Amino acid sequence: MTAAWLPMAERLARGYRGRGESAEDLTQVAALGLVKAVRGYDPERGHAFESYAVPTVVGEIRRHFRDHLWGVHVPRRTQELRNRVRGARAELDGHVDDRPADEGELAEASGLSRREVRQGLAALDSFRPLSLDAELGQTGDGHTLGDTFGSNDPGYDRTLTREAVRPTLRRLPERDQRVLYLRYFQEMTQSGIAERLGVSQMQVSRLLSRIERDLREELAPVAADAGDR
Repeated sequence: MTAAWLPMAERLARGYRGRGESAEDLTQVAALGLVKAVRGYDPERGHAFESYAVPTVVGEIRRHFRDHLWGVHVPRRTQELRNRVRGARAELDGHVDDRPADEGELAEASGLSRREVRQGLAALDSFRPLSLDAELGQTGDGHTLGDTFGSNDPGYDRTLTREAVRPTLRRLPERDQRVLYLRYFQEMTQSGIAERLGVSQMQVSRLLSRIERDLREELAPVAADAGDR
């Protein structure tokens, strides 16, 4: 029975060519669906075998596309919207003044909302992602998609840290702020700060150690959060 209906399965498989899967693999998937149809068919129900086998084979092919050929995980609802929009666009192509169907026409033909049409259209070209080694344009200069990606900017982390520290520094007593400013912005030595403030170098050393310890403790959660990102 499987051998007798195999041409039917192959014909159904041919209808799905050009969608990113080889003809040989599609034929194998359709044949598998036919085997399932033969095993599951119950003649006592009074239905013709073809009426049971065709949706079984087609379902197996569609399941193959859904489960095995997407390059990235896409929600099933998005896959369904893509298929409906794709079918509506194929139906309308060449029938709307020889121009591509617009969003409203696709919504009317597919029975979807405009928002759902936009979601389906966005997924049309997402079946298989482009390789980062894919060349851009036809110039042959070897410029790839990966070349368009930016690199890590060390200034971003510095800016993030500076903005995280700013409120904490503002809460420090005026003398602590001045000591930090002289040490890290004016790059003065401890002895120079001590002379400026009229205190001993030991006092400046202890003051800096205490300020730095308090800042590290207060900013530890910020540093941990930046590390997680």
